[in-house]
Amino acid sequence: MDMSIHTPPGTGTPHDQGSDARHAPEGGTPPRRRDPAPAPRRAVTHLGDRVFRGLSRGSGITLLVIMAAIAVFLTYRAVGVLAVNNGNFLTSFEWNANDNPPDFGIAVLVYGTIVSSVIAMVVAVPVAVGIALFISHYAPRRLATPLAYVIDLLAAVPSIVYGLWGALVLVPHLGGLYEWFDDFFGWTGVLSYQGGAARSLFTVGILLAIMILPIVTNVSREVFLQAPKMHEEAALALGATRWEVIRMSVLPFGRSGIISASMLGLGRALGETMAVATVLSPSFTIIVSLLDPGGGTFAQNIASKFSEASEQGRDALIASGLVLFVITLLVNGAARAIIARRKEYSGANA
Repeated sequence: MDMSIHTPPGTGTPHDQGSDARHAPEGGTPPRRRDPAPAPRRAVTHLGDRVFRGLSRGSGITLLVIMAAIAVFLTYRAVGVLAVNNGNFLTSFEWNANDNPPDFGIAVLVYGTIVSSVIAMVVAVPVAVGIALFISHYAPRRLATPLAYVIDLLAAVPSIVYGLWGALVLVPHLGGLYEWFDDFFGWTGVLSYQGGAARSLFTVGILLAIMILPIVTNVSREVFLQAPKMHEEAALALGATRWEVIRMSVLPFGRSGIISASMLGLGRALGETMAVATVLSPSFTIIVSLLDPGGGTFAQNIASKFSEASEQGRDALIASGLVLFVITLLVNGAARAIIARRKEYSGANA
């Protein structure tokens, strides 16, 4: 008697089915084989890449070391003189750093630096944005290219040249404008004019506006050129005028870029030295009217008093320079933070 169990085809164990598949007839479907996983390829780093990476990293580290060394030097020289200062460093209106004990403060310098820089920003930013829009969206190529080149050249003019031009040309020709301000806005007290040479914080602000104009214009122009073309073309297809395209597509995209460009220009205005020293008539008093001579800035005070200062007086000037150093770092850091918020400005998505 045959006791063997006959298993129907296709109902056996997986091992049996695999055996059947391997022994499939010649006309059947051949079994699928898995290809072995490819060996991972080792990244090849060329010598030039390693050298470039090392130089880049070393440059970044060197820059940080230099900045830290400047901060340490300024702090070290400032701590000693601040410990023996007879006045309040932040609120005193005197600058008698050569006396024993010294009596000095930066209240006038803070006021003059901030006021002149704000005037420069109010004058320069609207003009710079208008020039950037004209070059990027209005002017024909034959005009836009040389105009942009001329604007770039303004950034290469030395500060002392701006200062000489301001003293010999700008100051003598601002008297009429000052009288007009006094006639219509003199009642405010801020724009009253008592006569005399126009060597005031307002003149300094106008000169600084001319100096920072190339920076704000160039950065704003590059941002406007990176505005998405599809948005502009879609607005034009819907019947928008050129100004409506700029208002709805270009300006919203470039808002953060305009702010960052303005802050970069502000950093230039805060630290300007020779041009301000050539134009301003300094005094250690805070004058309400912006048109009357007087006032001072950090950079101008350092440049004018450093040569005649004693060792203690130089330490006092270095202490004021430390304050300016911190303010400039904060301004430029804020500009970098604003730029980092919008990755479109890198040009990768333009």
